[in-house]
Amino acid sequence: MGIGTMQERSLHAALKSWYAEPGDRQEQPVDGFIVDIQRGDLLIEIQTRNVASMKRKLATLTARHPVRLVYPIPEEKWIVRLAPDGLTILSRRKSPKRGRPIQLFEELVSCPELAAHPNFSLEVLLTREAEIRREVPQARRHRRGWLRYDRELLAVLARLTFADPTDFLVFLPRALPDPFTASDLARALKEPCYLAQKVMYCLRRMGAVTVVGKRGNSLVYSPVWPTTAHAQGARRRATLPMASA
Repeated sequence: MGIGTMQERSLHAALKSWYAEPGDRQEQPVDGFIVDIQRGDLLIEIQTRNVASMKRKLATLTARHPVRLVYPIPEEKWIVRLAPDGLTILSRRKSPKRGRPIQLFEELVSCPELAAHPNFSLEVLLTREAEIRREVPQARRHRRGWLRYDRELLAVLARLTFADPTDFLVFLPRALPDPFTASDLARALKEPCYLAQKVMYCLRRMGAVTVVGKRGNSLVYSPVWPTTAHAQGARRRATLPMASA
């Protein structure tokens, strides 16, 4: 057991096992940090939440190495309730909430500049997972006596890779006017305005959109579509269901 696995949660450990390939080295010391997976020159970090906590680590490693951040979003979740013994299953139900790829911006907002670095790439895994809750009678004020203490991986349903700022333009629906505001984006995506604002902040900081003016108190944006084949492919992918969910 390596230093990085001593307090590792089930979801992180399962994703690391699922992601690893023959020849990979796990829990490797690199530049003063412990890296989840080293695949040749590529360093792979799996983070299941709170990306902001590893901002310094990612920035330091990216300055000298190719780095891929792997971030899971539960597209499908099951709620499993255990008795106080932690073993007996009391109930299991499917959560009505479904994770969406656009939720990655709630984490990416802490370090959007990384997406513009040529050494950085991001892979989003859409997963099916179980949220394990344990009955704790003395904790009645928290979830009515239920504490969430683990997440388990059931399946990986899809993989979405972002290796260039233009890849993130997939989140702009084709029907979105150009130029547009964050409010326009929120309406087009049918998402809360606060989330659309986070999307626009990230796209702006990584250089995927530019500010072209103001409309009242709102900034007006336009996508930056380079004429490369890579960017043209990103523009075609903007019709994917994930952009209008």
